[in-house]
Amino acid sequence: MRRRFPALATLLGMFCSPSYALTFATHESELNLYYPSEEIVSISTGTYKAIHLAPSVATVIRADEIKASGARTLAEVLETVPGLHVSLSFARNSSIYSIRGIHTDWNSQVLLLVNGISFNQLITGSRPPLFRLPVENIALIEVIRGPGSAVYGADAFAGVINIITKERLDIDGHIVGVRFGSFGARDGWIQYGGELGGWDIGLSLEYISSDGDRSRIIESDFQTDLDARFGTNASLAPGPLDSRYKLLNSSINLEKKKWSFWLNAWNLQDGGVGPGAFQALDPAGEQENDHYTLAIGYKDDESFEDWRLNSSVSYRVFDQEVRYRILPPGTEVQVAADGNLCIYPGCVPVGTVRFTDGVLGNPGGEQTEIRLEVAGLYEGWHGHRLRSAIGMDQDSFTATETKNFGPGVINGSESSIDGTLTDVTGTPYIFVKQRSRTVRYLSLQDEWRFAADWEMTAGVRYDNYSDFGETINPRLALVWKRDYFLTTKLLYGRAFRAPSLTELYFENNPVVAGNPDLEPETIDMIELVFDYRPGPRRIAILTLFTYHADELIEFVNGTAQNTHAQNGHGLEMEAKWYATDALQLKSNFALQFSEDAQDDTVIPNAPRRQLFLAAAWQPSLPWVLYGQANWVMDRSRAKGDPRPPIADNSTVDLAVRYQPLSNYWAFGVSIKNAFDADNREPSNGIIPGDYPLPGRSVFLEAEHRLRE
Repeated sequence: MRRRFPALATLLGMFCSPSYALTFATHESELNLYYPSEEIVSISTGTYKAIHLAPSVATVIRADEIKASGARTLAEVLETVPGLHVSLSFARNSSIYSIRGIHTDWNSQVLLLVNGISFNQLITGSRPPLFRLPVENIALIEVIRGPGSAVYGADAFAGVINIITKERLDIDGHIVGVRFGSFGARDGWIQYGGELGGWDIGLSLEYISSDGDRSRIIESDFQTDLDARFGTNASLAPGPLDSRYKLLNSSINLEKKKWSFWLNAWNLQDGGVGPGAFQALDPAGEQENDHYTLAIGYKDDESFEDWRLNSSVSYRVFDQEVRYRILPPGTEVQVAADGNLCIYPGCVPVGTVRFTDGVLGNPGGEQTEIRLEVAGLYEGWHGHRLRSAIGMDQDSFTATETKNFGPGVINGSESSIDGTLTDVTGTPYIFVKQRSRTVRYLSLQDEWRFAADWEMTAGVRYDNYSDFGETINPRLALVWKRDYFLTTKLLYGRAFRAPSLTELYFENNPVVAGNPDLEPETIDMIELVFDYRPGPRRIAILTLFTYHADELIEFVNGTAQNTHAQNGHGLEMEAKWYATDALQLKSNFALQFSEDAQDDTVIPNAPRRQLFLAAAWQPSLPWVLYGQANWVMDRSRAKGDPRPPIADNSTVDLAVRYQPLSNYWAFGVSIKNAFDADNREPSNGIIPGDYPLPGRSVFLEAEHRLRE
């Protein structure tokens, strides 16, 4: 990593010359005098700041931009962020948010927040399996690329995403909308923004569903190999990935003076399991998730001079039910003495068992979480803005499981097993015993304007975990407003990721086993940013970064291990140009090089190059025409994988929207993958041909709005 620093220092020095001073504005109204259309971001520091002055690399996406693009889900929107690619995991094809070469199958290195509340779960450390989020209730998306643990703690490793939902004024009346389209898509939403009994109310109900693109064919799978070994014919390949889903997302925002309440229910009612839990096609498999959140906030800006206090408490329940046909009916597979399938090298089989109704497993469970935080912002010290926070998280997980294999069910001596399920809940044979985790933390941060055109942000957070110990994560940012047009930032941050329950404690499982001796993953990153804004109509940003990640966790022959370190460096360029009052152009390009620190092999599956182009044209007031093109390039195979290189992806999306200001109705048409490109995301080799992405799709939308 040291060899990168001279280049960064040289580039910084190029801009170290005398300049005109510009006082840092501290309120949104002041900022708008200089940059009337610039976004304000809060995710960087926990305080509001103009994005060009924020001590991080941040992106803000507004609701009107999302609407114009025709996006249906959060994943489609995130693909437009520089250096962020939404890929597919090997397990069930859940979304992976790949950032700067940090690309793992569980994807627990990215923290997802909704209204500041974590959506990551204890069992995997990542988002709920098959997570999707409809976009109709999104007011704003904030993204920071780079470490965020000094503010947010665990999992803010490669980046942080915060979704801000709509409130009363964002909705402003009644809205009813429907959308129909390809692959049996059926969407609908009902929203209300108004006032009742002195309370501001924002209410939203969103439903999205799809039968999945049945043309996403898998030619061979894991069962294909088993058939060749045992002379069976059980594989369902060739066959389609099962990408069906039905999802209901409900949200209520209540605000009155100092108090706020947010209640959310995210319910995945039926989710297909992609290539199958064991990389064997499983059209009978099903994932159901119920995620409930209640958050209460209290703000006090008046009781104490120069202090702003913000207290919050949240209660979260996540319930998961899964029905897997891990291997199809008629499969024959070797079994160990403990009843588990013999998959990895070193396993000693005691027999071969035929599963007449398939290998069946239904792991599930419930997570509960209580979070408390008290944060204070002190502005009584001239030139400083001090923020402190103290909090506690209490998490617990109770598992349930039924299956027809494994410890406590079979012992490998059986010649044939049918579909009778054994409930191992509450026994020593369950995949993970009841576990809990308590986290106590304290954070301090100082935004110090030590000169008219210089500001330094220094912060640190201390976390104490009941199951693996302590961690301290600092940050330091220097922001120089060189002149009215150019801002230069030099940023340093450290972050960590706590091992998940899966990595620590999984047992009695044929695929993965936990390791209670794991250490947390860590990352140190340095970023250099040049933000050039010669006016509100032109923006150009260049970001250079270098990092070292250590103690990264992988499953080696099925067991979790701190296996390796990773080095990475690269750049991100983004530009926005309001060519005319009717035409807006934007683009971004990302280039990253990430390598294993021990042997310099390229980190597999993460794109080295990404290019995004978009144009929004409003030829007349009611009409908006939008087009975007996205290229994902240069992805390497894992070491020892003999398959040809991963093909590049290229996608063109188009949208047209008609929304006159004087009319209650709006209509839209969007086309995804307009040229029907054969795009694919990398598999792990068990499925040789990679995972095909959806083909061309068309969606028609109608929305009715009635203002208060």
